[in-house]
Amino acid sequence: MPVIAGIETVALRIPLRADATPGASLWGERLSAADSLLVKVTTGDGVVGWGEAFGLRATGLVQLAVDELIAPLCIGRDAGDIRALTADVQRRLHVFGRGGALTYGLSAVDIALWDIAGKLAGASVSQLLGGGATTMDCYASLACYTDPALVRAAVRGAVDAGFRTVKLHEATLPAIRAAREAAGPDVELIVDAGCAWTLTQAQAVADELRAIGVKFLEEPLWPPENFAGLAELRATGIPVATGENVATLGEFERLLELAAVDFVQPSPAKMGGITELCQVFPLAAVRNVPVMTHSFYDGPGLLAALHATAALGGPDAMVEWRRFDLEAAIYGDALAPVAGRVAVPQRPGLGVDPDPAVVAAYRV
Repeated sequence: MPVIAGIETVALRIPLRADATPGASLWGERLSAADSLLVKVTTGDGVVGWGEAFGLRATGLVQLAVDELIAPLCIGRDAGDIRALTADVQRRLHVFGRGGALTYGLSAVDIALWDIAGKLAGASVSQLLGGGATTMDCYASLACYTDPALVRAAVRGAVDAGFRTVKLHEATLPAIRAAREAAGPDVELIVDAGCAWTLTQAQAVADELRAIGVKFLEEPLWPPENFAGLAELRATGIPVATGENVATLGEFERLLELAAVDFVQPSPAKMGGITELCQVFPLAAVRNVPVMTHSFYDGPGLLAALHATAALGGPDAMVEWRRFDLEAAIYGDALAPVAGRVAVPQRPGLGVDPDPAVVAAYRV
């Protein structure tokens, strides 16, 4: 029985390159670096698994949750009984909430345990999940620029790099129009509005968004749990997607029962890891709703989405590729898309470990 002997949190901050497109931001704050929280789980026999938690500006909160609350409940437990372990931790910590920093931290531990499971079995995570595609389409997920000129430059760069689908993080029509102009008619556009609008405001722009042509409108409404409002917005004919802020399987069931989305977007580094993510695919399949995982990450959170989608997604499934101009990548040169497609690593576990030189250079 592989026993969990240690859990270590590793916070990284990787700056943007000096020649990066200027003006990039997240939630209105100028972006100068990307923060990541990796979690390293080690068994008593020395097998190491890597996970990743959603954190960004809240990395410190998630790190505290793992170090102080999650890790003490996991040390000494069976690393191979992932479902029982994560379910037990959820129940014992539920009094602190069923989402947010705790769930993000548990997501990272779960992903790391799947990495260990694959390494012990000599199989990739996608093979553990039943096998599947060895390469996947991915779409370029851009930062927010607001300025139409900067949006044009960022979109053009993504298209020139071979991406045929591009996601914007924009909520103004001039920026979205500029993206379509730069992309041309043959490139698919996804618009992530970041929960910017009320239902009335979103309905008011729906006609123009349809005319511009969007593959889907992601997270259009505030609050994000307004599933009934999403269903009403869909009635205007605009395709709708959401899910990265949905924390539990019960909420995903309700979202799908209300026919609120055309695409559902569970996030492995936010909702509980690979164990929970895998349960969304059959829920969505029953209602013929494609799963389009949220993977706005560079590390094991991205690989978790890639492996699960390769094994459980349909023929048109895609993964999100965060396109930031960073000084370094967590996996170095080992993972990179070519002409809008990325290889699913086939080595055991997640298939590739974080580059130790990058971890050493950018560890906070």
